[in-house]
Amino acid sequence: MAQEQVSVFGTLPDGRQVMQVDIGSGALRASLLSHGARLRDLRLDGVPHPLVLGASSLAPYLGDMVYFGATVGRYANRIGGGRFSLDGREFTLDRNEGARTCLHGGSDGTGALVWELVDHGADHATFALELPDGHMGFPGDLAVTTTYRCRDNALEVVTEATPSAPCPLSFAHHSYFALTDDGDIARCRLEIAAERYLPVDAEQIPTGELAAVEGTPFDFRSPRELGHQSIDHNFCLQPGATPVARVTAPSGLQLEVETEAPGLQVYTADHIAPPTTPDPEIPAFGPRSAIALETQEWPDAPNRPDFPEPVIRPGQTYRNATIYRFCQT
Repeated sequence: MAQEQVSVFGTLPDGRQVMQVDIGSGALRASLLSHGARLRDLRLDGVPHPLVLGASSLAPYLGDMVYFGATVGRYANRIGGGRFSLDGREFTLDRNEGARTCLHGGSDGTGALVWELVDHGADHATFALELPDGHMGFPGDLAVTTTYRCRDNALEVVTEATPSAPCPLSFAHHSYFALTDDGDIARCRLEIAAERYLPVDAEQIPTGELAAVEGTPFDFRSPRELGHQSIDHNFCLQPGATPVARVTAPSGLQLEVETEAPGLQVYTADHIAPPTTPDPEIPAFGPRSAIALETQEWPDAPNRPDFPEPVIRPGQTYRNATIYRFCQT
């Protein structure tokens, strides 16, 4: 990669620099940040607008946009009560959501940290991070990497992690995908390869029920318009399904998601806040202007023995590989 493709994006209040690396292949180009191992911008030839919501400066990512495009963990989504038991020990986590739940690994989760850019080339970049034992309450030291790779019209995101002690792990890529240029996803058609989903309580914690999608507003086995339906739920993916999800915009722009992860959190971005200061380089956005498609372990699985096992033990490697593929239909 040419040196000019790696640049200083901004400086944190403590003086640390945040780097940007630009990669691309074929029709797809991506701009990545070391803060949060984050996808800041994604462009496809022939599409006049960015494919993800982002900002052109660092400050928004230190506030309301902390999760936009980030690699979130150690445990993506929510852990109820901010605690879990493992091998006879109880662990108390950072309760960063209403002082009740642990969301995306806590207030200092991986989406809020500066990673090291350890490898890059014209079409790929790898970020690495090391977390100490007890960070945000989780057990064990953790070494984690996230690699982004452009392959023509697809973006591959691979996160791998190895713990020094047994620990529940779930990392997710948290981009808000913007497939329309009018800031409204209502007319986008969604399809998901899932027979069941996880109902949640008032704190967005799964109730424990594996509910059938049939006969409910969560049945997207056949594509249909999102309309004004609000979704912030985990869909229990069918093993071996390819793709696991598909979103099609009225323009014909289509996004397919491929993964072997057991869950897909779909969030219709009902509660994201518009930027406090207009960004002249980025289209304006607000609630329901994009959709998050987060491949993950199931939320609150550390407290649910009947959910897929999320614990990774020493000698094992956690891996989440996801491909976001774009085309024009």
